[in-house]
Amino acid sequence: MSTQHPIISVTGSSGAGTSTVKHTFDQIFRREGTIAASIEGDAFHRYDRVEMREAMAIAAAEGNDHFSHFGPEANLLPELEDVFRTYAATGTGRTRHYVHDAAEAERYGSPTGTFTAWEPIEVGSDLLFYEGLHGAAVTGGAHIAALADLKIGVVPVINLEWVQKIHRDSTTRGYSTEAVTDTILRRMPDYVRHICPQFTQTDINFQRVPMVDTSNPFIARWIPTPDESMVVIRFRNPAGIDFPYLVSMIHDSFMSRANSIVIPGGKLDIAMQLILTPMIHRLIDRKRRAA
Repeated sequence: MSTQHPIISVTGSSGAGTSTVKHTFDQIFRREGTIAASIEGDAFHRYDRVEMREAMAIAAAEGNDHFSHFGPEANLLPELEDVFRTYAATGTGRTRHYVHDAAEAERYGSPTGTFTAWEPIEVGSDLLFYEGLHGAAVTGGAHIAALADLKIGVVPVINLEWVQKIHRDSTTRGYSTEAVTDTILRRMPDYVRHICPQFTQTDINFQRVPMVDTSNPFIARWIPTPDESMVVIRFRNPAGIDFPYLVSMIHDSFMSRANSIVIPGGKLDIAMQLILTPMIHRLIDRKRRAA
């Protein structure tokens, strides 16, 4: 953690919806004039796309059918921890990009499925923003959770997470449902061991719960809409959270526990704006007072 160089970390598994949360943060940063240096979790995978296939084949030949990006062996977690620690101390570090698709290949000048070269994080940012799989990890010899000032978990109920992943991978990446199902099964042990434990480390969890039947996510024809969902927002430390204000501002919301508020899915963006904006203000104010 750092007063002068704060770090915000958003963590969630593939298909969970972390990119939607990142979009809301980008809106807040733009509106509030906050300069955020962004790094993505995929940049800290150990292998590019071809290398990962080879590593999976080697692992399978050795009897490990569960080798995945969810586990520490397929990632550079000590390097990610070092970036967090270096940024907290100096306001800089180094990162790179993983090229997901043709549009990014054109933007970065690198082939799809590869990494760009490592580059320094530009000096002068107000904070560091991370979005990826391991933003609150305590595994693989790394204690990343201890270095972030604000940790956000994005955790749909498991069937909804699978529905979202199947639709994303089949629609945007051209994978068959069977191929995505195989990926889900292969990742499950690492999901249990290395992804789920992070959500006890996060300061706030946003968990989307569908209000329609997703009992068999592998045959679902569409993703439940926000209006067909509720979102449970859990605060690890509810001290200082003005729950009466939030309930009054978010129509049809209610408290389910002393540290949790439930909101309609269509109100997620406004809820995040109301909750996260003052938290970002506090981080920036603390930074300026320490300068």
